Amino acid sequence: MLKTLAQRLGYAALILFLLSLFVFLLFYVAPGNPARFIAGEQASDDVIRQITHNLGLDLPIHEQYLRFLTSALQGDFGYSYRSQISVWEIIASRIPATFSLVFGAVFIWLVTGLSLGIVSARHPGTWRDRLAQITALVGISFPTFVLGMSLLYALYFVPKQNGMVLFPAGGYVELGKGFLDWMWHLILPWVTLSLVTAAIYQRLTRAQLLDVLGEDYIRTGRAKGLSERKVVYKHGLRSTLTVLTTQLGADIGYLLGGAIIMEQVFGLQGVGALAVKAVGTQDRPVVIGVVLLGGFFIVMMNLIVDLIHVGLEPRLRTR
Repeated sequence: MLKTLAQRLGYAALILFLLSLFVFLLFYVAPGNPARFIAGEQASDDVIRQITHNLGLDLPIHEQYLRFLTSALQGDFGYSYRSQISVWEIIASRIPATFSLVFGAVFIWLVTGLSLGIVSARHPGTWRDRLAQITALVGISFPTFVLGMSLLYALYFVPKQNGMVLFPAGGYVELGKGFLDWMWHLILPWVTLSLVTAAIYQRLTRAQLLDVLGEDYIRTGRAKGLSERKVVYKHGLRSTLTVLTTQLGADIGYLLGGAIIMEQVFGLQGVGALAVKAVGTQDRPVVIGVVLLGGFFIVMMNLIVDLIHVGLEPRLRTR
């Protein structure tokens, strides 16, 4: 087990190292003069040279990368070109909105998707199965921004025109300002994101569970008199968790890097919205910080999934 953990940690460290190298080459070696951007077009050459020296851009390329890597390992991504505020402070102020959106939606889509998938697998070919599959097909067919705008129109604009307020138009309220207010502002984003993703989990759960329920050991369990609930949940569903956790880890890691569409539609000032703004203003340090943070989340979620797989499947363990 320890050997497996060490191997996974080594792979994760290697991937993060390669990501940092790619980001460095993309933003530091690519054409463009950050010093000119910071100082402005009217700045003198002396000012440009001073800013270049302060940023360390006059050092050899390998020294620049070592300096960049050392700072990144310490959580120091520099300062925003626009606001001159620490990049980490900017990102840290946006993380709560993204985390709130992601983990609330994950809970809803897991409950919905797994429930519908189990119902479909337990009653294949029946009206329950068809209804669940139609629901999943509708969810998959709607892009998130279309569904989000539709919910805003139906549950915000129309009621507001009739003198009612069911849900806010968007924005994020910190959890510390009140749980109900926090949840009220996130219900529509949660529902939008979870409906689309729950459809994927419904189909994935149904397909995997149908395969498992046809195995010999499942028929043996039924022949021994095990209850259907125990057969499905203890033996059948457990065998599908490897595939489901793989999908879940990828989804969570990707969304934690910035649920860009949802944050834009509902005005949530999260990491995704920050990335869009930073790209538009060519704020390189902020873009670099968001990219590295997103990569870190993806790698960490995949590491966690690997360890879960080892726990679920003893054959994956090495001594």
